[in-house]
Amino acid sequence: MDHNILNALSEITREKNIDKAIILESLEAGLQSAARKKLGAEANIDATVDPENGAMSVERVMTVVDEVDDPDTDISLEEAEIEFGDEVEIGDEVRYPLTLSDFGRNAILVAKQILVQKVREAERAQIFEEFRDRVDQIIVGTVQQVDRGNVLVNLGRTEALMPYREQIKGERLGQGRTVRAYIIEVLDSVKGPQVILSRSHPGFLKELFHQEVPEIQEGIVSIKGVAREPGTRSKIAVSSNDDRVDPVGSCVGMKGSRVQAVTRELAGERVDIVPWSADPSLLISRALSPAEVSNIILHRERNEATVIVNDDQLSKAIGKEGKNVRLAAKLTEWKIDLVSSREYSTRQRVSEEMAMPLADLPGVSEELLVLLEAFAVTTIDDLANIPLERLVGLEGLDEASADSLLATAQATRDELRRMIDKNVKSELDAEIADNEALFADDVFVDSDDSDAEAENPEEPTIDKEEIFKDFPDGESEDSSSDDDDEDDKKIDPFANSEL
Repeated sequence: MDHNILNALSEITREKNIDKAIILESLEAGLQSAARKKLGAEANIDATVDPENGAMSVERVMTVVDEVDDPDTDISLEEAEIEFGDEVEIGDEVRYPLTLSDFGRNAILVAKQILVQKVREAERAQIFEEFRDRVDQIIVGTVQQVDRGNVLVNLGRTEALMPYREQIKGERLGQGRTVRAYIIEVLDSVKGPQVILSRSHPGFLKELFHQEVPEIQEGIVSIKGVAREPGTRSKIAVSSNDDRVDPVGSCVGMKGSRVQAVTRELAGERVDIVPWSADPSLLISRALSPAEVSNIILHRERNEATVIVNDDQLSKAIGKEGKNVRLAAKLTEWKIDLVSSREYSTRQRVSEEMAMPLADLPGVSEELLVLLEAFAVTTIDDLANIPLERLVGLEGLDEASADSLLATAQATRDELRRMIDKNVKSELDAEIADNEALFADDVFVDSDDSDAEAENPEEPTIDKEEIFKDFPDGESEDSSSDDDDEDDKKIDPFANSEL
C-alpha cells in the first residue's frame, strides 16, 4: 500500500475539486508516457493505479507472431516460449512487468508533466461547465485589477473579465472591493474558460429584484420587461398572478426598502416600476409616467404609436435628455411618436386642408380607382403602403405599370408630408411669436432719461417714479424710538391719493 500516492491524490482532489477518477486516469496516462519515453513511442503500455491502496502497475504488452514486423509491439513465438513457456501460441498477448526505477529521471518528469496537464485540462473543463450553467445569474467576486478601464474580478477558482462597456458609467470599482455582477457569457478559450461579467445589462437589474423581492422568487410577481440606461434611469414592468398582491408595492417594499436596495447597488440609478398590461395603449401610458397622456393612436402594422399629451406634459413625457420616452419605447417595444395636443390638432387641420384625393394622382383612372377601393385602398398613403405583388394582380396593371404607380404614390406621399410638416412648423412658430410678453423691456423709462423721449417724441413713455411716488420706498420704520407717539404712527400709502 502506497500511502504517499493516496495522500497526493486526495490533496489534488480537494484543491482542484476534481473527481478522483479523473485524477487516476491522468496518472495512468502519465505512467504510459513515461514508459514509452523509455521503450519507444509505439510501445503498447498498460498502466493501472489501484484507488484503494495506491498500488501502481505498469506492463509492456506484446503480441506473439510468427514473423516480427514491429519490434516495439511484436515478439516471436520462439522468444515468447523461452520467456513464458510452451503454452504460448501465435496471437497471444504477453506482458512484461516494469518498475518505475527502470524509466529514468527524464521519463518520470514526462509523467509529471502529463499528470499536471491532464489535471489542468480537467479543471478548466469543470470550471467551464460550472459557469456555463450560471449564465444569466448574479455572482459575487473581488476586484483584483483594473487595466485600461477593464476590471478583472477574482471568483475564487477563476478570474472573470468585466469590460469597460459593461460597467455602470461613472462608477469606480477599486482594487479589493467586493462586487456583484451578472454573467453574460462564458468563452472556452485556449488559456482556459473566460467568464464575461456585466453591471450594465438589463438582466442584472432583473436579477437584483429577484433577490430582493420574495414574491418574485415564489412566482407570484413576474417582471415582464426591463429597460435601462445604466447609471441614470431604468423602467421595469411587473405583473401579479394573484389579485390580492400588488406587484408594484411588492417591488417597492416597506417605505421603499426593496427598490432602494436595488438603487444603492446600481450606484444611485433611478428605477421606475410600472404595472404591466396586455393592452398596448395602457402599457404605453403607464410607461410614460409621470407624464399624463391624453390620447394614444396605435399603428399596429408598423408597431408605432402616436402619443398625444397636453402642452404642459410634453417636457415630462420626453424627460431629461429624452430618457423617459426612450425607456418607454424600449420597455413597451413600440416606436413612440410624442406630440403635443396643440401640434396634433394643428397637424390634423393642415392635413385635411392639404389632403389630395386618390383620384387626382397621375395614373389612377376611374376603373383603377374602383378596383383599388375594392381592396380598401382609398388614400394615397394606403396606395403607397400596398405591396407591389397586390398591385400587379389588379386587372389592367402589368408589373411595370404597377411599379410606376407605386413609385408615384410614394413620392407624392413624401412630398405631402414634407409640405404638411413645413406648414405646421410655420403655424406653431407664429403662435409662439404671438404669445410673447405684452410689455417690452423699454416701456419703462427713468424720469431723468431725456434722450429716450427725444428719440421717440410721439411714443408715450411711462415714468416709474411718477407711478409709484405715493408708495413707501421700502425703508424701515422710523429709526427714532425716543418718542412713543412717533412709533405709533402708521404710514398710509394712499394718503395723498385723489381716490
